[in-house]
Amino acid sequence: PRDVLHRLLEGLQTADKNGYGDGQHHQGLMLESKPTPVVGIGLDSCVIPIRHGGLFLVQSTAFFYPLVDDPYVMGKIACANVLSDVYAMGAVEVDNMLMLLSTSNKMTEKERDTIMPLILQGFKDCAEEAGTAVQGGQTVINPWLIVGGVATSVCTQNEIIIPENAIVGDVLVLTKPLGTQVAVNAHQWLENPDRWNRIKSVISEDDVRKAYQRAMNSMARLNKIGASLMHKYNAHACTDVTGFGLLGHAQNLAKHQKHDVSFVIHNLPIIAKMATISKACGNAFGLLQGTSSETSGGLLVVLPREQAAAYCKDIQAQEGYQAWIIGVVEKGGRTAKIIEKPRIIEVPAKDTEGELW
Repeated sequence: PRDVLHRLLEGLQTADKNGYGDGQHHQGLMLESKPTPVVGIGLDSCVIPIRHGGLFLVQSTAFFYPLVDDPYVMGKIACANVLSDVYAMGAVEVDNMLMLLSTSNKMTEKERDTIMPLILQGFKDCAEEAGTAVQGGQTVINPWLIVGGVATSVCTQNEIIIPENAIVGDVLVLTKPLGTQVAVNAHQWLENPDRWNRIKSVISEDDVRKAYQRAMNSMARLNKIGASLMHKYNAHACTDVTGFGLLGHAQNLAKHQKHDVSFVIHNLPIIAKMATISKACGNAFGLLQGTSSETSGGLLVVLPREQAAAYCKDIQAQEGYQAWIIGVVEKGGRTAKIIEKPRIIEVPAKDTEGELW
């Protein structure tokens, strides 16, 4: 996990005053003869000045185990997830991707020959949709099936939004609904009577299957347009919402701000019926507390109050998907919190026959 790597690298830091520091200057751990990163360990991507010509390298990596049944969609989700970290820095044009793929030695030859090409194709198709391509990578065999990769963008300074400029009065916008972990788990529980018995009184099988389809659709969707519009509407900071949940990523972003601010979240947009499941499980997922893991989640964008509504409308116009103002930036000590009784926004608000959203 990213926080473990962070702690390990901090442990290596000794008297190097150009090291990681207090989180406010984003200086990375590296030899003094190398350029100092604009953003080092601890945020979504590293942003490193290249020694030639005023350019910057924006780079990130991610990988995980399969979480959906469809191998092709799994490949798309993995690719979208890798790209999301680069998009969170405002870098929209990705120059190259590497793919990391591990096939399981527990699979039969027929399973391997059927499943792995579909994962590869999904990953490649998503990269093509993003306007980039997979040029390299590595495949290995071990006990686990793993899929992920590396995204690399070489940028000029004005293509990057350094995520540190939130000011009091800004608002927080989220570009995808929460609840992917709950939806994926609930779908798996359809095959597990003990688990299904815990939630069948509050949700139908059809609703679970629809939530699963919505989660797959959301996870495979690129954050590229949301990233592009951050420039148009003068975003002050951004992160994507993944494994640490909404609150975890909000806290990490708040910690890196230059000004004495805190993030306060009032609204939680959640895939329809997933809040109900979470409550039925005694909040075991932490969904309403903002600690439920998300996979390939939305961008959490800090925007000037007067431009946030237009940002959301522009995403709706270009993509046909909603984005939501979920909180505000107040004066504080670089922390984030969710209010005691946040407003739950069901996404979509109404179920339409034959349509996901």
